[in-house]
Amino acid sequence: MKIVKSTTAGLLSFGVVATNTLAFQPSPTTLQRQTPRTSLSTATSLDAVKDGQEVATIQVLMSDTGGGHRASANALRDAFNVLHETEPDRFPLPIYCDIVDIYTDYGPIFPYNQYVPLYKIMAEYTFLWKWTYEIGATPIGMWLNDFFSELWCFDAFKECMSREPLNPDKQSGERADMVVSVHPLCQALPLKILNFLDTNGDSRQEGRTTPFVTVVTDLVSMTDVKPFLCGAHPTWFNAGVDKCFVPSTVLREAAMKRGVKDEQIVQYGLPIRRGFWRFGADYSQSPTVENEEEEMKGVQHKPTIREQLGLFDIPTVLIVGGGDGMGGIVSQAKAVGEKLQVLASKRGDKDGPVFQMVVVCGNNKAAQSSLSPPETKWGADIAVNVQGFVNNMDEYMRASDILVTKAGPGTIAEASICGLPCILSSFLPGQEEGNVPYVEENGFGCYRGSVEGIAETVETWLGSAKDMDGSVLEQMRDCALRAARPDATLDIARDLADMVYKRREELKKL
Repeated sequence: MKIVKSTTAGLLSFGVVATNTLAFQPSPTTLQRQTPRTSLSTATSLDAVKDGQEVATIQVLMSDTGGGHRASANALRDAFNVLHETEPDRFPLPIYCDIVDIYTDYGPIFPYNQYVPLYKIMAEYTFLWKWTYEIGATPIGMWLNDFFSELWCFDAFKECMSREPLNPDKQSGERADMVVSVHPLCQALPLKILNFLDTNGDSRQEGRTTPFVTVVTDLVSMTDVKPFLCGAHPTWFNAGVDKCFVPSTVLREAAMKRGVKDEQIVQYGLPIRRGFWRFGADYSQSPTVENEEEEMKGVQHKPTIREQLGLFDIPTVLIVGGGDGMGGIVSQAKAVGEKLQVLASKRGDKDGPVFQMVVVCGNNKAAQSSLSPPETKWGADIAVNVQGFVNNMDEYMRASDILVTKAGPGTIAEASICGLPCILSSFLPGQEEGNVPYVEENGFGCYRGSVEGIAETVETWLGSAKDMDGSVLEQMRDCALRAARPDATLDIARDLADMVYKRREELKKL
């Protein structure tokens, strides 16, 4: 099987990997931290906050090691805005989100301030990912990571968590009302810092009064066969949190194995981008389970969406490589394009292209150039649309019939909401490996680790005949919609808003 290693949890053990490096670093008391990039890390759920207006504040901790963490943070920010606008009686105060890449902006030394470039290196050298992930998931690896993170990052991260959300450059003592983590590296140390801040420096182990919540952005967890290598990293789960939001039953069980109590765990789904929320929904009400699948069938009118995107209204394959355009997207596109041309040539009457392929290359400009004319010439019977980075992935998914993608949890969740069958081309060892059986067991996709296997599967699915239950694609579409959780982001945001409002009332009594 083809395995791509490039994500955040592999960085978890750099506290272990860099132990010898740290021995030659200057004393933490003499370190000079780079100026925080507040223009990049700060975001609000409102376009503007009026002077003197009362607001609730939430600091969201993450790292830009992969696009999923910031996407989840932005999704929650957008959800707070929607709830304030659509349910003003329940959520009268606007909620301001201070979203910060705590490692890039506040990491004092290597490797902490270099997690993003290190992430990209491990995407190229797969043995580094496998090594760091496996070590970082062991008890000794987690202990060493916690030890060195606290030793070197405590003061710098304390500065981050002490900043004023509405004015990050100030240390006025007006900290965020609540802290939310959407990253596996943002539990243990931030909890100790909040203990320290809330007790005026008396303790790092207890005394926290500021609410702290974890929102897990992985989909599934470790298996019994490979206890440290399949799913959400164990550092996601800390018994000291107030609430831990998980997207699946297996993650609920994983959290409980790490000491998180059942009453601390809330299971809704993954926080996803606003474009994938329920179309035309009344956000003030939760839909009944009985009506959810039927409602979701109406969110996609492919002919209209295709017309808006400038696409043909014909069977469409969407190939994506994530924000960085990773995963062999060029070879995949060429193999699928050749197979579509062969399949189209077998059709009789043809009036224009028979099949369509959309390739979203993300920030991979080399891939985009390689797949575009004149470097690549496609057959006359297929239409090919090559894109770079797009902000309307929800529209491209809803316009498509098949998705070829790596096994990222957010993409899988978004595809299920769109009723889009998936061919998983690769996965991250450990973190995403369990996503493959999740898709297969829920009946809306499969794993194909070679470009030949991907192309042949596309051919099989597009060429399948209908039976009593419909075509293969129609059956998988129905299965995808049954697995969809389009309301998860708003459900999570409602609970978080209730918590931060309660905290503000408590602070008023002090």
